[in-house]
Amino acid sequence: MRTEDLLAAIATGLWRWDSVSGAVSYDAEAARLVGLPAEPVTLPEAAARACFHPADWLEVKAIVDLAVAEGTLAEARLRIVDEKGTVLRTVRTRSRPIARGGSEDGYYLLGTLQEVPDPLPGTSAAGPPVTGDWRRNREAFLLDAGRALAEAMSTAEVLRVAAGLSMPGFSPEGLAVFGVQGERISVIGHHGPRAGADHPFHDIALGTDYPAAEVVRTGRAVYLPTPEEYRGRFPAAWSLGRPRKRRSWAFLPLIVAGRTIGAWMAGFAHPVSFSPDERSVLTTIARMLAQALSRTALQETERELADGLQRSMLPASKPDIPGLTVAARYVPTGGGLQVGGDWYDVIGLPSGRTALVIGDVQGHDVHAAGIMGQLRIAVRAYASEGHHPDAVLSRASRFLAGLSGPDGPDGRYDPRFATCLYMEVDPVAGTLDIARAGHPDPAVRLADGTMMIRPTAGGLPLGIDPDTDYPTTRVVLEPGETLLMCTDGLIETGGHDLETGWDRIRKVFERPATLMDDPGALPSHGLDSDDLEALADSLVQAVHGPPSHHTTGPLADRREDDIALLLIRREAEVCLVGPGSAPVRRTAVTVAQAEPERIAGTRQQLRDMLHDWADPDQVESAVLMLSEMVTNVLVHTDGDALLVAEVSGRHGSRRLRLDVADGSDELPHRRRPGELASSGRGLLLLEMLADNWGVDPRGDGKCIWYELYEASPNEQPDPAADGSAPRA
Repeated sequence: MRTEDLLAAIATGLWRWDSVSGAVSYDAEAARLVGLPAEPVTLPEAAARACFHPADWLEVKAIVDLAVAEGTLAEARLRIVDEKGTVLRTVRTRSRPIARGGSEDGYYLLGTLQEVPDPLPGTSAAGPPVTGDWRRNREAFLLDAGRALAEAMSTAEVLRVAAGLSMPGFSPEGLAVFGVQGERISVIGHHGPRAGADHPFHDIALGTDYPAAEVVRTGRAVYLPTPEEYRGRFPAAWSLGRPRKRRSWAFLPLIVAGRTIGAWMAGFAHPVSFSPDERSVLTTIARMLAQALSRTALQETERELADGLQRSMLPASKPDIPGLTVAARYVPTGGGLQVGGDWYDVIGLPSGRTALVIGDVQGHDVHAAGIMGQLRIAVRAYASEGHHPDAVLSRASRFLAGLSGPDGPDGRYDPRFATCLYMEVDPVAGTLDIARAGHPDPAVRLADGTMMIRPTAGGLPLGIDPDTDYPTTRVVLEPGETLLMCTDGLIETGGHDLETGWDRIRKVFERPATLMDDPGALPSHGLDSDDLEALADSLVQAVHGPPSHHTTGPLADRREDDIALLLIRREAEVCLVGPGSAPVRRTAVTVAQAEPERIAGTRQQLRDMLHDWADPDQVESAVLMLSEMVTNVLVHTDGDALLVAEVSGRHGSRRLRLDVADGSDELPHRRRPGELASSGRGLLLLEMLADNWGVDPRGDGKCIWYELYEASPNEQPDPAADGSAPRA
């Protein structure tokens, strides 16, 4: 005997619900038990829901949700009702959720239906209580409908929820929502197998003899319990629409704050008398529907306004800079109008170069957005006049200081400042002239994927001191390198400080190249991370996407901020030191006499360069020698120290060469410091720690350098293997 025949013999039916499509399938016995013809059928969720008592449906839904969460069996009792709400029978269902499989989301709910007898006097049945209090059941239905409408985030979602509403005891066959536009009304959403039959004209004049038009004109509901009443009250509409497939209609106004914004029509395939209770349910649904439509329409208008305003404040098109690829992103905080004080810009200069600007005005309100728009225009104007980066920021600071006068928008003193990073790009030479006003330093991803922060000289944020100077730093972007400019929102959102924020960005910004999996392999240029657009998306996802919830920073609160970022990559073949070699890792830093505090930054840069060096002791030795060499230049000469560090070769057998040049032609000489001497050990340290070192005269100055050869902590480096020998 087949399983189907066996189940039918014991009056047990099978059913299945698809959580993705909402379709409910019954076999012949299950269809009979729920009051349908005894044949297999598949129904939409709204139609299947109409077969059950509303109160039972709400409680069973909670039971099913718990079973899905726990992966257990769901068991409950439900009352089957007809179209008039009369209870036909009570059934028991047992069901279990089953995953759809593969990469698909959602699940199937498979179960059985079996009729159960009414409980004997003096006993109680398990499952939802049977009360017969229809008003109370409808209140439960209204709570469910109100929750669904409140969660809808767009007009389309509100209309979908309205189409799925199943009234307790008198489910409508067709629904339509009318909107008002001036002196006309139009259908903005409808549902039902013959939805177009009751509104043949989707755009009609407000004075038309049509129920929906009268509802909008008068603000009062129209109930038509019989076709005769419809034909008698609205003969013109009846003759045009010929809605003879339905037996009753209800047209209700959609009113918000005393203003009628539209009408809602519910058509029934069976006669409905529209009792006071039924009218109360329909009126309540109409009020909730009107509030939901008004709310979503306002949200959509605000989003459209915010998008338009933000687009007007950002470059109109993707910049086209020969030799460079640029990608940009702007992400608002998500509050209010979604417009903040962050911005970026790409400006063509009279010299033929290109300026890249990124900035952040204090605050996240409309006032900040307004100041941002004015400041962006001012910076663009000063740059277009041909001023150098330092002059552009100086003029912008004076402009902002004058803009933030003693009286704010509400009459109170409301000064605002702004951080800014201004960069003038020469795409041919790869030079970047950078001026910085209190903004985070840029980061560079080297050709082999290593990220390094590029320290740049800077001044106070714009608008604080009108007479502040902004020194310029020149950085060379080597072929194959990528530079990141960003606002602090990318770094600090999620409760991070600068250190932990950059660590989070490093994991995404550094190329996940095959170098990390295979130290001897060359980087692949077909990696997704080489696509700047994909890289920009990944950086934003690291802050706002699901991975961000697992990288909360050490600060107490999860701070939110606008995000703006610019990525610039210099297009060229990766610079190699020889056939089959790995990319060169290089950095250059100038330490001025007046800025000895920058020595700490150079030490950190060297550590970043050697983050994957095999022997940590060699890294500390390299940092110690760097500190000694740069300090000697600042102490014993009158000029600045120019540092160039380069890592070449394959992982496990790389070479670090570090040069420190100065403008003095006086060569260093070996000393014999006493036991208590505080100086004079520089060359001794080089002899002890470096694998190779020397001093080279260069024009009016000299260059002192050293080399380290990578080796594991248990190996002794062999400088002779590289073909070099130490010299002093």
